[in-house]
Amino acid sequence: MTEPRIFASLDDLRSAVGEDLGTTDWLEIDQKRIDLFAEATGDHQWIHVDPEKAAAGPFGTTIAHGYLTLSLLPTLVPRLMRVEGVRMGLNYGVNKVRFPATVPVGSRLRASARIAEVSEVKGGVQLTTGVTIEREGGEKPVCVAESVSRFYL
Repeated sequence: MTEPRIFASLDDLRSAVGEDLGTTDWLEIDQKRIDLFAEATGDHQWIHVDPEKAAAGPFGTTIAHGYLTLSLLPTLVPRLMRVEGVRMGLNYGVNKVRFPATVPVGSRLRASARIAEVSEVKGGVQLTTGVTIEREGGEKPVCVAESVSRFYL
């Protein structure tokens, strides 16, 4: 695993546009996590929560929700970077999200990221980070997203 890149100031962050932040350790996606996400969101589609029915379905097992995969960004990205010297940071949204491949239960995922843009906003900066989540042994990424965060002084 790559140690998180520490940005000591917003100036450090501004100068890092284009920088690759490395790759996280693997994170296993088990059925409990999938079931808890289904409870939290109300999305109980059988491809996610019914292992018996899913075994006979198109994927041969249950799969994680695409939005569960996206929801891992706040867990995975801080393993790659941290901004210090700010009053607060917040998730501002996502510009683009795609789920090119499924996440079968038991999959191991990891993320890599690249600083795409840093722009000025009142009281701080807006950071756009390109994040790719891959599945161990997978041919395609399972999530590709442009995550937007804001950091305020």
